[in-house]
Amino acid sequence: MRRLVQGFAAVFIAAFVLMFITHRLNEAEGYGGGKTVTVYNWGDYIDPALIREFEKETGWKVIYQTFDSNEAMMAKIAQGGATFDVAVPSDYAISKMIEENLLLPLDHDKLPNLQYIEPRFLNLSFDPHNRYSVPYFWGTVGIVYNREMLGGKTITSWNDLWDPSLRNQILLVDGAREVMGMALNSLGYSLNDTNKAHLQEAKRKLDRLMPNVKAIVGDEIKLLLVNEEAAIGVVWSGDAAEIIAENDKLDYVVPKEGSNLWFDNMVIPKTAKNIEGAHAFINFMLDPKHAAQNAEYVGYSTPNRAALRYLPKDIAGDRRFYPDLDSAGHLEVYENLGKHMLAYYNELFLEFKMQQK
Repeated sequence: MRRLVQGFAAVFIAAFVLMFITHRLNEAEGYGGGKTVTVYNWGDYIDPALIREFEKETGWKVIYQTFDSNEAMMAKIAQGGATFDVAVPSDYAISKMIEENLLLPLDHDKLPNLQYIEPRFLNLSFDPHNRYSVPYFWGTVGIVYNREMLGGKTITSWNDLWDPSLRNQILLVDGAREVMGMALNSLGYSLNDTNKAHLQEAKRKLDRLMPNVKAIVGDEIKLLLVNEEAAIGVVWSGDAAEIIAENDKLDYVVPKEGSNLWFDNMVIPKTAKNIEGAHAFINFMLDPKHAAQNAEYVGYSTPNRAALRYLPKDIAGDRRFYPDLDSAGHLEVYENLGKHMLAYYNELFLEFKMQQK
């Protein structure tokens, strides 16, 4: 009997230890709740000082997890294992998440700082009336170029990239929508085009660009351009701001044919455990001073109009990154193309990438 009791005791202790370890691991992996707010965001996309300030103000501990693509983020949330209280998807991903019932409606009464968002960034096609999301950052896709390496040449058009003199001088960001969109815009088509003949035409044009392409890369594109490993890069505007801050020989332009106007918004996933904490975090990030601090740290454009007065004038007044959108009708927001069409974009992009030497 004593051995039996000892055996049960050992099993009980082992089970308790296992439950404790599992709880701690789950907490670290985004299975939060209680006095935690679990945030799922892009890498290096928030000022860490703001997280500490939020924790100090509210008493909630922030568990911060990162992802490197909208697709990876959506897949993890859809699986339903890890629970995140706040996530930061891009425009077309928000549309898809709404469609797949992955988001909770926001309580605007708990978001008084929403009043500070520039009205033109609200009630957009991917989330009418901002029922599920509020703006975090916005920007464009364009071209960073090194004037000195190009002998004083100015870039104004996507079609400039096909110049034979630029052989092995171009870095492309590793994104199907960005690269296919660039080719579509260069042909006068929408970057949301679903006409397969147009997409094939864009793919053929990209194939002709390959001799000029040095590499198709991820985050390392910033360091490569700063170090002048290539003269030109197709990048997001926030990365461009960071690159230019490190090397003043570089400039940024949104090509005249058109480009992407993108938005990353804060949402509450359907599996969130701390809905009160999620609203508190979102409202905290919408505070004008916090939004300005975050924009200055990250380098992307804030949609918070009241935050602009807290930014240095050389940032808030830089028309490369805060353009006059009234005259920027050539910019388009990515639309949710649907699973099959997005797969077709990815297939064409992969075929293009496979030509790299």
